[in-house]
Amino acid sequence: MTSTRYLCERGIEVPVTYVASAGQGVLTLNVDGHQISLYRETSAEGARYGWPSDGSNYVWVNKGTDAVLSWKDETGAETPVLSNFRQQG
Repeated sequence: MTSTRYLCERGIEVPVTYVASAGQGVLTLNVDGHQISLYRETSAEGARYGWPSDGSNYVWVNKGTDAVLSWKDETGAETPVLSNFRQQG
């Protein structure tokens, strides 16, 4: 388990905890007072986490020390909610 903090361009800090498990990684992040758990998904670059459903959900993508939090709607379209995150410390 690894905990870190990300800071976005709007000055919003998001704590993130990565949990590695035997088959699937999970992350937990705190946004707007809500704790969100997402599961590792297949990604061409970096790491991608989402909720395994066809409905709307958050998506977290990080590559190196950069990350983006997006909202995926029922059609699969993703809209950035918070972007230009940089890992702190």
